[in-house]
Parts: sequence; structure tokens; C-alpha cells
Amino acid sequence: MDAIEVINLQREFHTTTGVFRRKTKTVNAVNGISFDVLNGELFGLLGPNGAGKTTSVKMLTTLLIPTGGTARILGHDVISEADQLRPRIGFIFGGERGLYWRLSGNDNLRYFASLYYMDPAVAKKRIPYLLEMVGLQDRADEKVEGYSRGMRQRLHIARALLHDPQVLFLDEPTMGLDPVGARELRQTVRNLQSEKKTILLTTHYMFEADALCQRIAVINKGEIVAMDTPANIKDTVNDLSVVELEVFGIPPDMVEKVKSLPVVESASVEDRDQRQLLIVHTSKGAEAIPILVRELQGLKLGKITTREPTLEDAYVRLVGGE
Repeated sequence: MDAIEVINLQREFHTTTGVFRRKTKTVNAVNGISFDVLNGELFGLLGPNGAGKTTSVKMLTTLLIPTGGTARILGHDVISEADQLRPRIGFIFGGERGLYWRLSGNDNLRYFASLYYMDPAVAKKRIPYLLEMVGLQDRADEKVEGYSRGMRQRLHIARALLHDPQVLFLDEPTMGLDPVGARELRQTVRNLQSEKKTILLTTHYMFEADALCQRIAVINKGEIVAMDTPANIKDTVNDLSVVELEVFGIPPDMVEKVKSLPVVESASVEDRDQRQLLIVHTSKGAEAIPILVRELQGLKLGKITTREPTLEDAYVRLVGGE
């Protein structure tokens, strides 16, 4: 039996529009997705903001009722058997809410253990173990208000593991963290593999999914557009090369002209420090560079490099550049 089974899962939202709020608009946040997650697997659900990731997780964690399809976690239906399911799952949503800042990390976990009706003798052993797992054993007696954002997020993970759930849902856990905090949290997620937990991770950081997940599904506009191992998804863009051009103050209309070139599949601009990077996907590799330079005539250009495509490049192709 798979840990998670999702078949044609759907969720609609109805909103009213117009001056007198008389018109009803239906939004398909999740439009018939299907996937499964194996026992002990770390599975990634990737997609742009608004693609349906968090809505999917809320349905799988019994926080939101689906409007269609079925989902079973550890054999339990998320609607009809929610009461049996909830003690066997844990979930963490990105953000800092859900902790008591005036209490220490230790006291927070003691309080939540009492809410789970944990045996005090069991909690007394499990809390130090979890604090060590998430790397907070040396700060356990300090108030949470003095913790960094990354430390608070690691305490969230310890809290979600108190009742020893079999399946853990992590919804964008590194969102808003600085690079050090995000790296420490990713290591904590890796440590969970030693406990043989089944983990469903949502993220829009491609390098994070590539480093952590055994399989990933890409969701866009409420539908799954790809599902495979990170390596196999990267293979879908092995016909592409990526040309990166350092530019300074490129106007939007020039980016559109670059996109319209026959040798260009897609192009985007990233701000990095005090410079911009024009990232071009092309099947021509280095042969496209003279064409691109000609199109950018009049702009100040810096370093130009070519590289092999990454998971992020495959993702950009799958979601249409969003």
C-alpha cells in the first residue's frame, strides 16, 4: 500500500464579482490531479505561486474538503476517515505562527505534547531527542522570541514530530529563510529520512527539490504537467543549452525582441546584486551568442557564458516560463 494515493483530486472556489456582488466566478484551484507517494519516500510537489500546491496539501491534511476525486493517506480516506488519519500525520506550513514566543523551545514542546495527550514519561524522552535532531539542544531553554526564523522553523518540525507521525507534510518550509537558515533546515529534512518518514514537500526552489526529493511532480494552474525523478525531468531539456549574458539596464521591450528570435525558446531576466542576468534557452548553444549580441547592440554587456540545463530550466519549459 502506498503512503499517499491521490486520484482525480479537485477543489473549486466560488467568488462573487461585480458592483453588487451578483456574479459568481468559479476558480479551479486544483483540477483533477493524481499521484502516489511510496512509503518512506521524499516526494516533491513543485509549481509557481498560485499553482495549487498549498490547496493540495490542505486537502491531504484534512484542513480543506475536496470538491471531487479521492485521496487516501495510509489507507484512510481524507474525508470519511479524517479522525483516524489525523493522529498519524504531521504538517508544517511556511511562516512563524504556531509557537509561543514567550516560552522556551523546551516548554513549547512540553505544551504541545500535553495537547497530544502524550504520556509524560514518553514526552520526557522524546522532546530532548527531537531537539537534538533539529539542532536546537543547546538553545532549548531560551525563549523562542530570541530564535532566528530558521530556528523557529526547525522547532516547528520538532513540534510536528512529537506524536511520531508516519507521514509529514512540509509546505514551503524554507520560505523567507536566509541562506544559512535554509541550509540548516534542509539538513534537518534529510535527517528525517533516517526515521523512515514519508515526506511530501512543496517548494518553488528547484535546487532544493533536486537535492532532497526522490521524485517530483510539477503542478501548474491546478494540473500536474510532469512527474518523475529529478534526473529524468532534467533529461527532458537535454536538447537545450542555456546562454547567460550579463546586462546592465535592459528595457522590457528588448527582452521581448530576444524572445521572438527564431533561435530562442525562452528568455528571462534575473536581478543579481547590482547587475542583471539575461537567461536564454536555445537549442543552438554557443552558435546563438553572435545573434543575441547583435540584438542587444547598444547595451553594455558583461560576461557571457553557456551551461548545461538544470532542473530549474526544465521547470521553466514545463510551466511555460512562469
